[in-house]
Amino acid sequence: MGWPSGALRTGVLRTGARVRLVVGAVLLGLASAAVPGGEAVAVSGPGGYGFAPGARPIAGGGALAPGTTYRGSLPRDRAVHYRLDLDAASAAYVSVTAVPASGAEVTAVDGVRISVRDADGGTCSSDSAIFGAARSVRPLTALGTREAAVPGGTRCRAAGAYDVTVERTRPEDSPPGDWALELLAVTEPRPASPGPTEAPDAWDSASPAPLDGAPQPRHGGTGFADATRLDEGVWRDAVRPGETLFYRVPLDWGRQLHATAELDGAGGATGYTSGALRLALHNPVRAEVDDVARGWTGRPVSVGLAPLPPVAYANRYARGGHVGALRFAGSYYLVVHLAGRAAEDFGPGPYGLTLRVRLGGTARSGPAYAGEPVPAGVFTVPGGGGAVAGGGDAGGGRVPMAAVAAGGLGTGTLLLVGLGAWTLAARRGAGRARRG
Repeated sequence: MGWPSGALRTGVLRTGARVRLVVGAVLLGLASAAVPGGEAVAVSGPGGYGFAPGARPIAGGGALAPGTTYRGSLPRDRAVHYRLDLDAASAAYVSVTAVPASGAEVTAVDGVRISVRDADGGTCSSDSAIFGAARSVRPLTALGTREAAVPGGTRCRAAGAYDVTVERTRPEDSPPGDWALELLAVTEPRPASPGPTEAPDAWDSASPAPLDGAPQPRHGGTGFADATRLDEGVWRDAVRPGETLFYRVPLDWGRQLHATAELDGAGGATGYTSGALRLALHNPVRAEVDDVARGWTGRPVSVGLAPLPPVAYANRYARGGHVGALRFAGSYYLVVHLAGRAAEDFGPGPYGLTLRVRLGGTARSGPAYAGEPVPAGVFTVPGGGGAVAGGGDAGGGRVPMAAVAAGGLGTGTLLLVGLGAWTLAARRGAGRARRG
């Protein structure tokens, strides 16, 4: 059973071109820095996606071991199959992130599909991700599942080998080159004792008051592996057309996430890019929980996730929708994309981006598992649950928040200087226009 994407919503940026290019070059230079801990993320040429360091190469027909990240490829004209050996008790989740080559022409319905089948050829799940109305090349993530613990039915319950199939959704309309793939299999043991088998039917769905306060600089990562941690607070970044930024938000059992992304204006430029600003939320096994996108006319625009319930094990028993994906504690991922076509009307950027993250609910204990998830710790909250406003580390992002370069100038300082420069350039340009 796949988790369907949230409803796509519709609705747009620019400043001094020279300043943007200079600041963009500075940020690109910083983006090549190693992530905290000394491990450099392998940023691919196609789409600039940051593959997990040490990801193992895998070809079609290979076996996926839970807890190991793999790197493969997907041709246009055929499906790729992998083997996954499972016991009879654990739930299994296999994510695939497909990365087309930068500059490829894609259609709205083109994308990637993953399916899981048992030894008899019965379908356990199927899920797909498509580019959508923006037709902008970006990493696409879909999830295959084997739901061993959900009541009802007998299919896909046996121990043994399962077939994982990855293919393109519209191969006849897809660009000819291979797409790079990142695959990760995760297993979840059964609870040690029975619990509720119905999803909670009541939760606070009211939208909270927006967070105020001075934004703190954080630069998003290039993939799931180097996603930048965000806790509750207001965060400031910059994004270029065609770029995808990854952030991780620790969510404990009982906690509730509210998030918005706001894109600055484009300094007076006019035009329209459909579905330009996209915000998506993925859970700890990388399943998409919700997504929202809006068009861009060059004026400031914002998008916000739909109201989401608190994280609870029993959410998995919900009938479809994004509720079922909020079934684990752990790191959730906010993914922001600015459509590449925006550069045609508004220039190459980068453009100012503000993220507002609010955490509701009360942390509580989760289920006691009758075993260990693989990889270990995937369903636990790193660093204490993200309950303190503005208290997150900057670890995991492309640009460490520690001092960089010989002069010790922090990335946040450079980012704020850059954003200030854009604003100053825009104001000076407007002043010259009025005087002329």
